[in-house]
Amino acid sequence: MSDLLPDGRFDASGDPLRPDPEALLASWAGRVRANAAQVDRFAEQKSQDHYAPVANRFRVDPRRTDDPSLDALLGLARPDESWLDIGAGGGRYALPLALAVREVIAVDPSPGMLNVLREGMAEHDIQNVRVVEGRWPAAADPSLEADVSFIAHVGYDVEQIGPFLDAMERSARRLCVAMLFWRRPTWAMDRLWPAVHGVERALLPAMRELVTVLMARGRPVNVQIVEVPPTTVESVEQVQGMARHQTWVRPGSEADGRLEAAIRERLVERDGKLAFDWSPGHLGLVTWKPTAEPVPDV
Repeated sequence: MSDLLPDGRFDASGDPLRPDPEALLASWAGRVRANAAQVDRFAEQKSQDHYAPVANRFRVDPRRTDDPSLDALLGLARPDESWLDIGAGGGRYALPLALAVREVIAVDPSPGMLNVLREGMAEHDIQNVRVVEGRWPAAADPSLEADVSFIAHVGYDVEQIGPFLDAMERSARRLCVAMLFWRRPTWAMDRLWPAVHGVERALLPAMRELVTVLMARGRPVNVQIVEVPPTTVESVEQVQGMARHQTWVRPGSEADGRLEAAIRERLVERDGKLAFDWSPGHLGLVTWKPTAEPVPDV
């Protein structure tokens, strides 16, 4: 069980005790640091723009109709509102949101990802996206205020998640929205680490931990669980290209050879497709109202 989940203690009236927010934030930060320390120890290759080599994989049709996570998200959209997409990447959600709302402000630190976003805007003639290059919350300023602040699969590796959420709330007028996987999105690649590097991967927090942090900070949350299809690939080579990015190995190295062997051992074929796990995945669409002060216990 996650060390960020409540420990089952109750007060004299029988109500669950709210976990200490500072302790939860410290635990979150510790897990992120441990994960990053492993990268420093084992990485065979690094770049200033970590996502540039894989940015094209985030190029997605903004008018797609086969994405249950997008369907759930669009259920929150109002045509007269503005959305702030923090960590917008290549526009996986920013572009379809722009088709449903008045304006999207897309913030991301990766030039490679933002190039994909701009190309998508041009290709699909979407003109109501304002692009801001920068890392949140350093990129936050009053001009970035919107009706809704939104993150999608962002925050797992943010060490100081408290200030990140504070800035997110300050920039939202109506609602804060976080879409995160029930388990971190790198779970399949994390399981390759023992075979590749000889150690268990230090695991990042995910949706359950975020909900716990928000509730400990006095934020009543709503969680909608969305079932998503399993991630499939066409070939071992395709998944190895993605796995190198998450295991930080260099093509052709000894570690890369161990990576390929581990992938071949774990992939399961079905109907000409390959997957690490054929069961559906789950993510949470977490919403809460921005507030300057925690909601008190009653």
